[in-house]
Amino acid sequence: MKNIVLAKIARFATIIVVTSWLFGCASLPPLDKRLPSTYLSDTAGTRLGQGVAAAGAAYAGKTGIYPLQVPLDAYAARVVLIRAAERTLDLQYYIWHGDTSGYLILDEVWQAAQRGVRVRMLLDDNGIGIPDAELAALDAHPNIEIRLFNPFLQRGFKTLGYLVDFARLNHRMHNKSLTADAQATIVGGRNIGDEYLGANPQMAFSDLDVVALGTAAREVSVEFDVYWNSQHAYPVASIVGEPGPDAAPALDAKLAAHRTSAEAKKFGEAVLRTDFVDRLMERRLDVEWVPARVLYDPPEKAAGGDIEESSLLLHQMARHLGSPQSTYDLVSPYFVPGAAGTEALARDARRGVKLRIVTNSLAANDMASVHSGYAKRRTALLEAGVRLYELKPDAAMPTTPGTATATKPDSSKTAGSGMGSSSIALHAKTMVVDRSRVFIGSFNTDQRSYKLNTEMGLVIESAKLGNAIAQMLDQRAERAAYEVRLAGDGSLEWIETTDDGVVRHSNEPKASLGKRIGVGLLSLLPIEWLL
Repeated sequence: MKNIVLAKIARFATIIVVTSWLFGCASLPPLDKRLPSTYLSDTAGTRLGQGVAAAGAAYAGKTGIYPLQVPLDAYAARVVLIRAAERTLDLQYYIWHGDTSGYLILDEVWQAAQRGVRVRMLLDDNGIGIPDAELAALDAHPNIEIRLFNPFLQRGFKTLGYLVDFARLNHRMHNKSLTADAQATIVGGRNIGDEYLGANPQMAFSDLDVVALGTAAREVSVEFDVYWNSQHAYPVASIVGEPGPDAAPALDAKLAAHRTSAEAKKFGEAVLRTDFVDRLMERRLDVEWVPARVLYDPPEKAAGGDIEESSLLLHQMARHLGSPQSTYDLVSPYFVPGAAGTEALARDARRGVKLRIVTNSLAANDMASVHSGYAKRRTALLEAGVRLYELKPDAAMPTTPGTATATKPDSSKTAGSGMGSSSIALHAKTMVVDRSRVFIGSFNTDQRSYKLNTEMGLVIESAKLGNAIAQMLDQRAERAAYEVRLAGDGSLEWIETTDDGVVRHSNEPKASLGKRIGVGLLSLLPIEWLL
């Protein structure tokens, strides 16, 4: 056994040495030949532009907000905006999976380019599930340009890049947006992939996006330009090379295969059930026109090092959301507040703010290591009066109650609710201050979002939306989540409300002993800054 262990260590050391030798001296290509570009502002005459202008005529300077709660509706809204685009599409994503929904949306983008729409895709290089050859083939289209944010030089097995370039690669672009004709945009927590958009039978994320029309859409376009022209955005061809002679036919074949699949038929039916653009043009879309502001980290955050703290999204949110006076609801799938964040939340609770936090339980969390950074802070938060809820792994948690979906009134409930995924995890990133100011975006309340990754989102001044989210939590949190409380002896207990009554758990519910032990050990390590 000892010899086997030594042999494994030797092989691992060899991998590190070889990787360092191959890539340690490599450097990113120069950007001197990269051409800058900006969003197209003259889109008022497009169908979307005319619809937005008509719908918002009485609300100068305000933004039309339409929440997207249901996964298939979130997919349908993306398809509708892509199909509605006449001049330009800007897409910025952290994750783009090479699965059913990933390729179907990619096919929609390809078709848009075919009809003359200018497409710019800015993708974080850590979360791309599309092979390099296909990215190169897409980029070769005269109307499509792709850039990779903070790219990996090692392409075959990217994780090896962390061994020699960890300080740079540990910073990622977590931003998420899709903007059509600089008139309508989708911003929120969802990436592009089956678990986000209702097509994964094993796993689904409870998430929240918003369609934003008018003012905020133009602000997102400005944000996109800032990242697109930053020093961290590299033309994909400079990283992966030019496409081979068979790349385009292979991509065409794959897109066609997905387009004609059984899964594509289900998604196609979802799109047919939406009349989003028609209702927008006819002023029948249930849009609320309110003050809204786009906030985002500067892309220079990805370089690490010193940066003006006031420019960071965390500090921008504090300024625009303001200090809570009565209530504060925080929904975050990964919740690692750290010592300073814990004290700030506890201070609000001690001065009388009704503070409620909803996050994933250990059993529902897809990142157990992140849970270790949260677990060590629970007692301090509870002692201060904060209420903690942890989502059950088998209970869906809609993010807004009673929100009209993007489907027609006669569509079935099943059609808008995904495809029966067996496991649920929270993925929405939402804050509600005094039931009147709402943040929806990519920002997790964790150390990565604070310090390492770039983030973006919308601050929305809406009592209607704020009350809707708070009321949903009032009505459903105790059924969909465990409430964590302090027992009489100071230990933690998890309160579960079931049809048969209240059940009290003395350990993390539905989490194995090994998982609980592992989280306990991780919580002792000095890794909180990474989580």
